[in-house]
Amino acid sequence: MTSTQDADVLIVGAGVAGATLALALASGGLKPLLIDRAPISDQWEPTFDGRAWAIAYSAFRQWKVLGAGEHLESHAQRIEQILVTDGRRPGAAARGGPTPFGLRFDSGEIEDRSDGEPLGYMLENRRVRLGMAQALKSAKIDILAPARIVQTDFSGAAARLTLDDGRVLSAPAAVAADGRGSAMRRAAGIGVVGWPYGQCGVVATVALERPHHGVAHEYFLPSGPFAILPLTENRASLVWTESNRAAQALMAASPEAFQAHLDRRFGDFLGAVRVLDGRFNYPLSMELAERIAISRLALVGDAAHGIHPIAGQGLNLGLKDVAALAQVLVEARRLGEDIGSALVLERYAQWRRFDSVTLAAGTDAFVRLFSNDNPLLRLARGVGMSAVGAIGPARRFFMQEAGGAVGDLPRLLRGEAL
Repeated sequence: MTSTQDADVLIVGAGVAGATLALALASGGLKPLLIDRAPISDQWEPTFDGRAWAIAYSAFRQWKVLGAGEHLESHAQRIEQILVTDGRRPGAAARGGPTPFGLRFDSGEIEDRSDGEPLGYMLENRRVRLGMAQALKSAKIDILAPARIVQTDFSGAAARLTLDDGRVLSAPAAVAADGRGSAMRRAAGIGVVGWPYGQCGVVATVALERPHHGVAHEYFLPSGPFAILPLTENRASLVWTESNRAAQALMAASPEAFQAHLDRRFGDFLGAVRVLDGRFNYPLSMELAERIAISRLALVGDAAHGIHPIAGQGLNLGLKDVAALAQVLVEARRLGEDIGSALVLERYAQWRRFDSVTLAAGTDAFVRLFSNDNPLLRLARGVGMSAVGAIGPARRFFMQEAGGAVGDLPRLLRGEAL
């Protein structure tokens, strides 16, 4: 790094993916600089984002290695089982065991887990952001926020970002971690392929009367999936997928009307449910960047690929990006290479391209297969679910895939330091 450069890597977007990348790069001896247009403290507020994340066990390994795990573990709810039912009330599989139209995944069947790892963890977004901020502070990573980028240049021997206060930041490489609709991606002239689903995810947190025992439920209706995801303190995060019009009606409903709709949809298998805090509404769509790396710039997380939450893999896909990119950049620096060169960043792109595209395509196929009431498709998915449920190796493969433990894993996802 020359004296005129401000960092080794400029990371635009200090959300979960960007913060994790900063920690990973610093752990490997590189100097990252995080830039975000919003004050970091705003991202901790309950009103900032009502979602909770299903975190794969391999992704949580990465956080442990990077020192973030200690700030997150007390807020992480272990997912011990996942029950999937098709066209039934929530908890149908829990009452009578697996059905011809249901699946049960159990953490005890995972073959390569270490230290009794669960299927995954549930963490509220604001808790993750606060824990990441604590880890960044411990690692003494520099953050510029709020800061707005008004001009970019990736054409020379360094990435150059001009801020609205006139400062020009320079580094061998820049990373777009600024989410869907990425301004960095647009500035680089990288297009996207995608489409809206005509659906929204209505998200709320509820208190439960009966213990959830770390069981996640997902059941499929013609309008889309309805997920009940366990949180600490015997709460659950609901992801209620509806058409855009129905979702708008739910958001506009009075608290009493919303509670009545929820009671009918939820059922009574966990006793009475009580809505906590507010409701949030997220339009659902598919977005794939046409390229995830050019000279001086790499894309990670939702800036590279935004997918439907039906499989709970959106953030995990981004955390895989982070682990792969960090390993590529750290290894390139140790070899004395220009870490922002097209040659180096293409290694990252090649590593992540197949996994990203296949998961996005698979998620899209799942949406189209399950978000309808076609009798033939209902029969086909019922047969498929029954087959997976009956075949142990198939069932375990799906659990390992959901846990992010399939394929050529970066070291961080294996729980190893860079």
